[in-house]
Amino acid sequence: MAEPSEKDHKLWKGVVAVAGIMTTLVTYGVLQEKIMRVPYGEHKDYFKHSLFLVFCNRITTSAVSAGVLLASKKTVDPVAPVYTYCLVSITNILTTTCQYEALKYVSFPVQTLAKCAKMIPVMVWGTIIMQKKYKSHDYLLAVLVTLGCSIFVLYPASADLSPYDNGRESTVWGVSLMVGYLGFDGFTSTFQDKLFKGYNMDIHNQIFYTTLCSCILSLTGLILQGHLLPAIDFVYVHKDCFFDIAFLSTVATASQFFISYTIRTFGALTFATIMTTRQLVSIMLSCVWFSHPLSWEQCTGAVLVFGSIYARSFLRNAPQKPSTSETVESRSSSPTSQLSSPGNRSSSPMNRSSSPMKEGP
Repeated sequence: MAEPSEKDHKLWKGVVAVAGIMTTLVTYGVLQEKIMRVPYGEHKDYFKHSLFLVFCNRITTSAVSAGVLLASKKTVDPVAPVYTYCLVSITNILTTTCQYEALKYVSFPVQTLAKCAKMIPVMVWGTIIMQKKYKSHDYLLAVLVTLGCSIFVLYPASADLSPYDNGRESTVWGVSLMVGYLGFDGFTSTFQDKLFKGYNMDIHNQIFYTTLCSCILSLTGLILQGHLLPAIDFVYVHKDCFFDIAFLSTVATASQFFISYTIRTFGALTFATIMTTRQLVSIMLSCVWFSHPLSWEQCTGAVLVFGSIYARSFLRNAPQKPSTSETVESRSSSPTSQLSSPGNRSSSPMNRSSSPMKEGP
């Protein structure tokens, strides 16, 4: 019996990567909308403690990453100064809190599509902090994505109301939270790269200490706000909410490892395409599952956003003709240097967000 070829191994690895990311992150999207927007119990009580969700997610991820470090016998000691992990944790907590809070005022499709506009703050922070320069088509596609997101947000279907709806005020507050999410997320991505640059750091070491700091900070916030006991009491009374949060934390943690596996095996470009497809599937599933109507303007905005993102992926993948000088250099360079992918050399914002910690929930 013939042994599986290298092509077959690559195919099965691709199936594992796509299935893992799609299953975990689509499930994560459905669960976070259910927890924040669907009432629990006979009295139709809403879960309002978004920081408690952050705490549960981070403590689960921290415990699993610690287990992986111990099982693989890798160093558990911090590789970078502890304050660097804490700084990343602070902005990461603010990012996730804005994400959960926004679901109280805007629908999940609006929130998910708005996330596609994260390339704008990433480019801004990259220019300010890292002094990076981007190509002209990156700016053009960023403008098109922002335009599509604006159309999607400004022209909602009249029947799609949030449980916290107070008219236009709720929409403005929800959009403000999404702007905060995009700003903090872009800053986290760029700041993380700058802080950890130069450290020979294993991904699990980074995840462990960043999430451990997030656990301590989010727990402190819950205690200071007086929300810890009410949150525990809510999940104690509403057992189905407890299982939803436990499942949410589980798939959020699993997604971190699928993301890491995909980037290491196939690169940032393939990962970005899978993530874009995941967002599209999440929006469609949310519209069906939670009965979100879409106006024709929103459909137009969605086509504009995803069309621009897929166009950018294909532009990245298009082979480029090397110049004469590049050809001479490539002939004289070592074989190792010829293995680097053009997608990984690009300074586009897509590759700035290729770290597992940046794209995870």
